[in-house]
Amino acid sequence: MLDPKLLRETPDLVRAALAKKHLEADLDAVLALDTAWRGLVTEVEQLRAKQKSANAAMAALPKGSPEFLAKVGEMKSVAGAVKEKEAQLKDTEARWHDALLTLPNLPHASVPEGRTPEENQTVAEHGLPFAGPANAVPHWEIAGFDRLFDFPRGAKVTGAGFPFFIGDGARLARALLNFFLTENAKAGYTEVSPPIFVNAASATATGQLPDKEGQMYVTLDQLYAVPTAEVPLSNFYRDEILDESALPVCRCAYTPCFRREAGSYGKDVRGLNRVHQFDKVELLKWVHPKTSYEQLETLRGDAESLLQKLGLPYRVLLMCGGDLGFAQAKKYDLEVWAAGQKRWLEVSSCSNFEGFQARRAQIRFRSSETGKPEIVHTLNGSGLAVPRVLAALLENNLQPDGRVKLPAALVPHFGGEYLSFN
Repeated sequence: MLDPKLLRETPDLVRAALAKKHLEADLDAVLALDTAWRGLVTEVEQLRAKQKSANAAMAALPKGSPEFLAKVGEMKSVAGAVKEKEAQLKDTEARWHDALLTLPNLPHASVPEGRTPEENQTVAEHGLPFAGPANAVPHWEIAGFDRLFDFPRGAKVTGAGFPFFIGDGARLARALLNFFLTENAKAGYTEVSPPIFVNAASATATGQLPDKEGQMYVTLDQLYAVPTAEVPLSNFYRDEILDESALPVCRCAYTPCFRREAGSYGKDVRGLNRVHQFDKVELLKWVHPKTSYEQLETLRGDAESLLQKLGLPYRVLLMCGGDLGFAQAKKYDLEVWAAGQKRWLEVSSCSNFEGFQARRAQIRFRSSETGKPEIVHTLNGSGLAVPRVLAALLENNLQPDGRVKLPAALVPHFGGEYLSFN
């Protein structure tokens, strides 16, 4: 959520920043509701003051006197007006709050202009150029792929995009998760095992609601299957005040993730590229506002180090305004090169939300300078998502004999140097 004070004091600056994201946002409607709400607050306060004054005057009058009875009539009239205005205030405040939730976060000044993914900027590369093995093919065309990753039976049991991982396929996915969690712990992140269902308040705090309802699975109890561990992790400190000395707080979590991917049909959906249930380790930080962009670079470096240890060639993209998303102030995407498909696969997004999520969730710290609670900044990144990392490993490391040679960093977690499809 944006700071209402910022909207009131610099509406033109906010309007220009919102335009940079190329998202629809009715700032005028929000400002009009804000003006109406503040006007009603003033009216209610004035009526309450009048009510208090009349009450004090009554106390000084003899009960039953004409003056006393006149004040009783005045009190009833004022009480009715207070009740009416308080109802208007409550309704207007609710509509103002709902309208505030529709405004996206403002992009950081360093975010480049642009409307489409083609206008994102490549800011770093590692392990490139990379030719890949001569026999590289898309991972779903590797002989024996269906023995370890069974999509048809997953579709029979649940639906498209819910594959079975079998035998060494399941073991390799688990090895990747163990590797990610172990390395993230070494980097200073405390592991958490969070709930995989969240309530609407949690999804609203992180910006999934009201922006991404169509992408999430929801139960009859109005609980949402997590699209990422970001959602439960970010809400860990909701409505709490942290010690400033505790910042930054760094956490990591593994969860299965569930995404309907509505509207994505026909877009690179073969094999492991885009599934509705997948495993991912998430990195999350609560940081002091003064250090949040320094912390973003550190977070990005932590995600990159995982790709480097896996020997995967990758590039880092800085998202332009139009490809930034609803809640982020700045975001990097990490994409690995898949030699069989001859294309880039996104495996991590590293984002700074500044105070946008924390203001929604009321996560604060007590400032040592002012002694007052202030909004923390939240950052998160994938560290990492399994399916596309797995896809790139299969394609980039395919041997002439049909096996896949695993990177040395993964061997202790898998228990062998090669993955065989036999």
